[in-house]
Amino acid sequence: MFIIRRFFDEVAPRNREALRQVQTILREQFPALKPEDIDKIPELLRNPLKHRFRSILYVAEGSRGTVTGFALLSHDPELHFAYLDYISAAKAATGGGIGGALYERLREEALVLGCRGIFFECLPDDPALCRDPEILAQNRARLKFYEKYGARPIAGTAYETPVKPDDDNPPYLVFDNLGQERPLPAVEARRIVRAILERRYGHLCTPAYIDMVVDSFRDDPVVLRPLRYRRKAPAAAKATVSGRLRRIPLVVNDQHSIHHVRERGYVEAPVRIDAILKELTPLGMFERTTPADYPERHIRAVHDGAYLDYFKKVCANLAVNRSIYPYVFPIRNQARPPKELAVRAGYYCIDTFTPINRNAQLAATRAVDCALTAADRILAGHRLAYALVRPPGHHAEVRAFGGFCYYNNAAVAAHYLSRFGPIAMLDIDYHHGNGQQVIFYGRKDVLTVSLHGHPSFAYPYFSGFEDEKGEGEGIGFNRNYPLPETIDFDLYLKTLDKALRKIRAFQPSYLVLCLGLDTAKGDPTGTWPFKGKDFETLGRRIGALGLPTLVVQEGGYYTRQLGVNARNFFVGLWAGAFPEGGNP
Repeated sequence: MFIIRRFFDEVAPRNREALRQVQTILREQFPALKPEDIDKIPELLRNPLKHRFRSILYVAEGSRGTVTGFALLSHDPELHFAYLDYISAAKAATGGGIGGALYERLREEALVLGCRGIFFECLPDDPALCRDPEILAQNRARLKFYEKYGARPIAGTAYETPVKPDDDNPPYLVFDNLGQERPLPAVEARRIVRAILERRYGHLCTPAYIDMVVDSFRDDPVVLRPLRYRRKAPAAAKATVSGRLRRIPLVVNDQHSIHHVRERGYVEAPVRIDAILKELTPLGMFERTTPADYPERHIRAVHDGAYLDYFKKVCANLAVNRSIYPYVFPIRNQARPPKELAVRAGYYCIDTFTPINRNAQLAATRAVDCALTAADRILAGHRLAYALVRPPGHHAEVRAFGGFCYYNNAAVAAHYLSRFGPIAMLDIDYHHGNGQQVIFYGRKDVLTVSLHGHPSFAYPYFSGFEDEKGEGEGIGFNRNYPLPETIDFDLYLKTLDKALRKIRAFQPSYLVLCLGLDTAKGDPTGTWPFKGKDFETLGRRIGALGLPTLVVQEGGYYTRQLGVNARNFFVGLWAGAFPEGGNP
């Protein structure tokens, strides 16, 4: 079992180790490759301006970080094409379908990037160009594989002319149009070919050779070689480019309704999920995804073990339909919790209105599963993913629950993703995201940003001040933007833009968005006047960051408009994330 994930640099230790394994695969599978070509891959990743390509590394990786295959893709956003530098399975994994899975993933990604197609080199299947029968058979097998996707050598050009007259095995230039029925004009092909030859092979090819090859692309539009291994164009040429990476995995807590507190005025109710689903389902941009089961160690990575043990024990010991509320708090002696579990609730809670009941722990654990499942979808290549959960989580601290929150779903997911690169957390709930602030306050690899009502009047009251900026290594990596009780959308938008500039400057690999919709007009827990069109604008601004974004549901309690506001937000988020347009 493996996932395919992408990364753009080797900053994170997990990425450095993956890159080391990729270089080992290259040495084993491409023995003729020069050592300096293998050694320069980190430079390709970290310095796109120098090489005039954005290089993206894709690895097929097991749960323990073992790389079983990889692909290196170069993307030119100006000429709208991708160039495949390398693709290979590890020696021990050859024949296991990894190469096919990687190539199909590249096709999906290239479509999301708005590419005209993927270009790459393949060694020739013509005996006149390849004298070694064994290598010739390998070349034929490789070209037959790509022909399954409609990818074929470009015909009638001088691309396969050897750089040195006596060279054997000069490569074809192969083109995969990703199932898009758009001809490739000669003028566009010539620009692309010049870019490939000058940027990738300028040290080998003279300017005269490059001019000769570029000028040989005269067919307008470009013509591909006729099918050689199949009688007709395969269905896979189109079918495998589904556009699924444009869709948003929607992971719904399938156990949220068991946590149903029926006390009058308790607004964190199951109807919240139903209201959102009713509006999102018709959009067609979501892909329902079943939550997986994850080990408890992921929760313990951000929450205190004693708190977890207490929470599990107190919930399991309660009778069905009975809730307890904290009412005694340890101001004088916080080192000696009382023996009685019901009394001890205040030892771990920040308020008097968040109940504990038999199903709270089960529902909270499943909410974490949803956030982690959505995080894995981001790692697998989706640009957006949504964990639609209750109970929410952003008020849950290292060793405390409150604000209807028990486990910090978003923080667990952020810590999980932080193995693969720096994380930015953006909280746009009406209430301060005190949970992730406390959890990551001393860390520099997770930037926590929160826009919220000022704590002088808004829950949780004791945190969310502007001067709370982190401690130790984390100084400067916590940013709060407390706002007035009465506000117009223009002021909020200006503040959001400041927050987004901080996030851009941080250069995170992933964004975890705590989506609170309690900023809406009429919400019983807030005072702000935002309407549907405002949420669409928010979504568009955040999506325009261009970051792989995990959205985790937090507050939002005005159920008459909750679903409409969620719908508008995701319409804007999708439009911002995919400015090239197209269908989800």
